Amino acid sequence: MQSVMSCFLSVPLLCRRWGRVGVLAGGVSLAGMGLAQAAGDNTLTLQLLDRVNALEEQTREMRGQIDQLTNQVQQQNAALSKQIGDMDFAMQHGHGGTGSSTVAPPATTAAPAAKRTPDDVLKAGNDALLKQDYATAQADAQQVLSGPKSPRQVDAQYLLAQSLAGQKQYRQSALAYYDAYNRAPHGQRAPSALLGVAATLVALNDKASACQALDKLSSEFPEPAARIKSAEQVYRKRAKCS
Repeated sequence: MQSVMSCFLSVPLLCRRWGRVGVLAGGVSLAGMGLAQAAGDNTLTLQLLDRVNALEEQTREMRGQIDQLTNQVQQQNAALSKQIGDMDFAMQHGHGGTGSSTVAPPATTAAPAAKRTPDDVLKAGNDALLKQDYATAQADAQQVLSGPKSPRQVDAQYLLAQSLAGQKQYRQSALAYYDAYNRAPHGQRAPSALLGVAATLVALNDKASACQALDKLSSEFPEPAARIKSAEQVYRKRAKCS
């Protein structure tokens, strides 16, 4: 205290100079703090901008993915609607050779043996079906269907449907099965044909139409053979029928 007082009393000019130096030093210190704070604010601002830009980029990517998924769903719905429309048309107009007319014959088929009867051709076709030679089975079925009209054409139509299903041509197979049913709605093949329609529709993932075919089967044939009843229950579960 005494030295400070003596400074003011003895050397006023020097004290004033030191006072100015102190003030300048304080100002420099405050300016440094201000610059440090400004630098910190700038860094925070840049970090926030980077975060906003990253969020905007994620939003754009999500919108692109949503648009892509929307297009895929629309395409799938359009394809399914066309399949359902084809099946509805076939069910309303599927009389007389629908399955055979919608499928081109195989490019290479064995020439039929001379003087084979429809029974001989169907037997050969069913044997080929058991061997998973679906192209030969299809050709034999179409040979009988292209010949003179006879009761065996119902069996040929059913064989055609089976051979198409074996080749995973499910839409054509469903039409062929339904044609087999239409040829003899109360015949021996009718329950199996309706079951075939349901099975191929399940394979096409057209569960609603498959359930309609199964409902038609149960209403028209309430007491079918045990194997058909068992298969009906299996396809009802797969199609998730109510």
